[in-house]
Amino acid sequence: MIKFSILLLALLACFDGQAKIKKSKKAKKAEVVKVDTCSVDTFSYAMGMANTQGLKNYVTSRMNVNAAYMGNFVEGFHADLSAEERMKILAFVAGLQIRQQVEEQVIPSLNKSITDNDTTEVINKKLFLEAFGKALSGEKTDFSMVKAEEIAKKQMQYYTDANMERKYGENRRAGEEFLKANAKKPGVKTLDCGVQYKVLTKGEGEIPTATSKVKVNYEGRLVDGTIFDSSYERKSPTTFGCNQVIKGWTEALTHMPVGSKWEIYIPQELAYGAREAGKIKPLSALIFTVELLEIEK
Repeated sequence: MIKFSILLLALLACFDGQAKIKKSKKAKKAEVVKVDTCSVDTFSYAMGMANTQGLKNYVTSRMNVNAAYMGNFVEGFHADLSAEERMKILAFVAGLQIRQQVEEQVIPSLNKSITDNDTTEVINKKLFLEAFGKALSGEKTDFSMVKAEEIAKKQMQYYTDANMERKYGENRRAGEEFLKANAKKPGVKTLDCGVQYKVLTKGEGEIPTATSKVKVNYEGRLVDGTIFDSSYERKSPTTFGCNQVIKGWTEALTHMPVGSKWEIYIPQELAYGAREAGKIKPLSALIFTVELLEIEK
């Protein structure tokens, strides 16, 4: 009886274990297994094709490769080169690109700066490219880099001044003639810097320094009488640092006692010089009526 009971328990245990194993197997079969839609080889080929979308346009528009030479591009793409060979070719291509930029952008830009038009050529292209290449490669050049920069800067300034004189020389001459005649008028005085002034109201207050902050009323005119700016018209005095304005103003203000009202005559080189500022054309002498109200502490 005891043996039978033990055997029965063993059988029950065995059946229970097999039931669990079967249940476990059924659970595994119930899991959803994702199946590949294609082979890895097919996927790789398709992905390679898909990644070319837009590349031709990029290569032609951004890398400047002529569409007729896409075969050469692909040849380079497939080339099996060593690291050193790649570096040589990359350097070669970079040289081609810089040469193109120099010929199509740098030299034309220089010519336009020199002549102020797009048609006249001044730069000797052959000598420019020769010197450019020698300087990059470390070959012997006609003079040092310091000397080259000095020559280039000095000559470019000459061309700039010549262009300004051609375009705005009449303004300079008109200003010089005005100041020459104005200096002889009664009550007009001239500072060492060349600024002229006439005292309209004599002030007795403190005289500003270059770093002083002042409050003024003013009116600005061209030598032909055209008003280009006026705090009187705005009905609002202006505050600024004496060293934050054109040099002619700084020179005048640092000689002017608070409470003064002067008429100031400024040569173009102490005004805006070659710059254009609104109604003020380059090389224009300027006239200001300036009333120094106070020095702000």
